[in-house]
Formats: sequence, structure tokens, C-alpha cells
Amino acid sequence: MTAYLNALGVICALGRNRREVARSLFSGDCSGMREEPRWVPGRSLPVAAIQGPLADMPAGQEAHRSRNNQLLLEAALQIEDDIHRAIQRYGQARIGIVLGTSTSGIDEASQGIARYLQDHKLPADYDYRQQELGAPANFLADWLQLSGPAYVISTACTSSARALLSARRLLDLGVCDAVLCGGVDSLCKLTLNGFSALEAVSGQRCNPFSQHRNGINIGEAAALFLMSREPTPGSSSALLGAGASCDAYHISAPAPDGRGALQAMRQALRSAGLEPGQIGYLNLHGTATQHNDAMESLAVAQLFPDGVPCSSTKPMSGHTLGAAGALEAAFCWLALSPDNPARALPPHVWDNQADPALPALRWVTAADRLDVHLPRRLMSNSFAFGGNNVSLIIGDAP
Repeated sequence: MTAYLNALGVICALGRNRREVARSLFSGDCSGMREEPRWVPGRSLPVAAIQGPLADMPAGQEAHRSRNNQLLLEAALQIEDDIHRAIQRYGQARIGIVLGTSTSGIDEASQGIARYLQDHKLPADYDYRQQELGAPANFLADWLQLSGPAYVISTACTSSARALLSARRLLDLGVCDAVLCGGVDSLCKLTLNGFSALEAVSGQRCNPFSQHRNGINIGEAAALFLMSREPTPGSSSALLGAGASCDAYHISAPAPDGRGALQAMRQALRSAGLEPGQIGYLNLHGTATQHNDAMESLAVAQLFPDGVPCSSTKPMSGHTLGAAGALEAAFCWLALSPDNPARALPPHVWDNQADPALPALRWVTAADRLDVHLPRRLMSNSFAFGGNNVSLIIGDAP
């Protein structure tokens, strides 16, 4: 069964709607990555933050207020008309919600606990439910009055990629006729300090696959798709295939030979009925850490011996953690959309200093274009702690 990706709402450091994001993405714009001193004591770090005020919570939804849910709301408002058409067509009980997150409202909870330690009482607006991982799905379900399945997946940096895979299963099983799926994560001190303690955060803009790479930059984002079993007028993209694996090599390090990543990519190809040579672009997980880039380059070189145009988009968007899988699937969706009339691909932004210890990959440049004469199929990789791996294939709807 084809899972059509009929609408997309997106907000990240590259822009606050899909046109802004596409314009910045395909031009290699890294201006959304800004240095800020307020996250980790004693360090000023580049972060990909969304600037300016966010949409306030709808009337009656004040209890759901958190920055995470405000980001999700911004994405949902962009496709609100599409959502209401789906509700009218299928009914509230036939539309599901599957999201990925890793932060939820933990920043608001942390601020509340800090106030408690100082004042010996919690702030009046403190609500424990803000920090629950299910909070984003609960908010959308309450706001839109949907009664289909609504849940959140939290598998660190594969969370929202798994949300898309899970949404497709709900359609395959006939449980839903449409699913709102994607991911959201907001910047917070907990994650910045945690990754800093792991010595995984770079003090400069990240430099994926370079011999000088020294860690990640963290960002925030929301990306929300309306997935259904049938296309809507003007829709042209679909989730053609998906693969997942869990090699459980280490709690925070990937299997160095890339076997888990390779398994996920092969499963995605098998799911889509495709061969490696039919993939026109690969969005790499590409975190710019030593271990991730090493294992991913090994896996990619093994699966694509003839090469495939590929890039890491994290120097532009930051690593948006639980939102990364959906955000980078959205980048593939945008490459296929009318917002990209030049058929450009996201360029690989780095210092052009290849690591001689890694297999050479075929990096996207500003001159690369999708072939207008071939069916367009794009793959996106997401990898996470615990050896959790997901690959998605987005392409022209059959």
C-alpha cells in the first residue's frame, strides 16, 4: 500500500514555513546557526534556534503550553486546512497521531524545579504533564478533537523517523485512513549539558565527515506530515519504503562497522522494491562526531559501491534530536516539491578536508540536480543511542 505524504508543515532554523526552509536549504544557508552563551555554563556554543515569538496556544489549550508544543502548533497551523479536509472526509476517529520527541516540555519542568529550589514552591503555571513524552500527541488530539490512536515514540534521534514508519503501519493495518506524523524537539539545557558532558558538542559549526570534525551542534524543529492511503489533488510524494534495526552495540556509540545502519538501509530498499542504484540522493545522519561519521561512511560505501549523491544537512539545521528524522524526511519531500523548481539537492557544507581514514563519498555540490528523466527516489538516514537505526525512502508517488 502506498503511504502518500499529502501535506507538510515545518519550522526550524532554516525558516518558519516550507518555502523559507526550501530557499535556505538548497542554497546551503547556515545563517540560522548562531553562537549563544546561555545553555552550558562556561561555554558559548553554536545552536540552531528558531528566532522570534511563537504562536500562542489556542483558546482552551493553555494547559498544554510549552515551547515544544508551540513549535508543533506552528507546523500544524501551516497545514490546518488540509487537516480539516481530512477530518471532514474520514471522521475524527479515523485519523491518528504519531509523533517523535526526546525533550517534550522538559525545559519548562526544569525551570519550575529551579524555582522550587530557590523559592520552596512551584510556579503557579507548573504542570507535570508538560514534560511527559506523550504531551505533543495529547495536545494535537485535544486541539483537533481527534479520537484515533495518538501516541509518541521516543527513541532518541530516530524518534520521528520511527513515527513515520509507525504511521504507515497504522494505514497498512486499516486502523486509520490518515495519520498526522512527524516530530518536534526544542532546545533545552538538559540536552545541551548532557551532550556537552559526553564531549560530543562542537564549539564551532559542525563539520560532518571532515578530518577536523569534533562534534554536533544542537537545533530545534517541528515537522508534521499528513499521511494517507490516497492522494489529495496536487500531492506527488510518498513514503516508498522504510527499514529499521537495533544492533544494541553500545548505549551511546554505534557499531563501528556500520552493520546496523547497513541493515536499516537494506530493509528500506527491500520495502520499496528498489536497488541501490535507483536512489538519487541520500540524506546522511552525518552528526560530525568521530564514531557516527566513520561507521556511516563505511555502511554507505558498502551499499553504494558506485556512489550516490549525499550530504549532511546538520550544519544548516543543527541536530534536532527527536525531530531530526522527520525534519530530514521533510528536506527530501521539499526536494520533490514545487518549492524546488530547480530540482536542486541540499549541498554538503563542510571544510572540504576529507578524512583519509574514511571511504570517499560523493558529496552534493551546488551544481547537482535531480535527474528529470528518472523516477525520483531519495533516502534519509537516522541513527540513535543504543544502536537504533532507521532509513526512509521518499519519492514520487506511483
